[in-house]
Amino acid sequence: MFSYEKLVRKPKTFRTFTGLTPEQGKTLYTEIEKQYPKQEQKRLGRKHRKRAIGAGRKFKRSVQDRMLMVLMYYRLYITNELLGYLFDLDQSTISRDVKYIEPVIKSCIPIPEKMTKKTRRIGTIEELLELFPEMKAFLDATEQEIPRPKNKRRRKNYYSGKKKKHTVKTQIMVNKKGLILHKTKHRKGKQHDYDIFKKNKPPPIPPKIEIGVDLGYYGIEKDYPELNINIPVKKPKRKELTRQEKRQNKKLRKERVIVEHTLSRMKKFRIMKEEFRNRLTRYDRMTSIVCGLVNFTLLNH
Repeated sequence: MFSYEKLVRKPKTFRTFTGLTPEQGKTLYTEIEKQYPKQEQKRLGRKHRKRAIGAGRKFKRSVQDRMLMVLMYYRLYITNELLGYLFDLDQSTISRDVKYIEPVIKSCIPIPEKMTKKTRRIGTIEELLELFPEMKAFLDATEQEIPRPKNKRRRKNYYSGKKKKHTVKTQIMVNKKGLILHKTKHRKGKQHDYDIFKKNKPPPIPPKIEIGVDLGYYGIEKDYPELNINIPVKKPKRKELTRQEKRQNKKLRKERVIVEHTLSRMKKFRIMKEEFRNRLTRYDRMTSIVCGLVNFTLLNH
């Protein structure tokens, strides 16, 4: 039978299946072990629960194994049937176990929402440089395919002309090291990247921080003159860019590659890469957890 204790003995396989090294898995579990009793008390003591605390079905697998279920589900995005076969559980039990352990994991990792709160509370130059090395940040959006909506209006709103598929979009902001400091809620695939930026309003960025963007945000300098924007020079019609402009664009591309690498690390968790099979109401929670895991591996490498 599949278990955490068996898998952790094979470091390469453990990393392939979870996205974490055994050491990182141990660190994460230590945090989960601290938070788990508090989260369980909150779950069992919720207002509309009819049963008394202590009543109800017991979990068949340990907290470690349930943590492993979530990590494998996010990393490999296998079906609940296959996950149930590996852990010797039925499909409904897998769904229940994943659902109840997700909030605990979320509370133990540096999700973007926590990082955004940190940027709002910056009080010293040391804190500023810790979150924004070299006083720089980078913005970009990513999109993911979803099943074709049945409703005609939803089909139109979620259709991405770029991908030729029905998608949802999410915008992230990273620092020079690739740490995800901010994430928007998902938006319909029809929306342009710059549209998402305008409708969500600028993330909390301290003054003088340079924000690197691509030409998908064309017009941002005029609309937000208070922001320190670094955007590539757009090639004029029937003209060529000067050598200086080409050098400037090349320099920005080299710096902005960090946000592309971060998006790539996010998509190594296949739940962010393949067609999203879950309900869209769960999308923001799941992307927050993926971003938190990316941040966790970066801070604990």
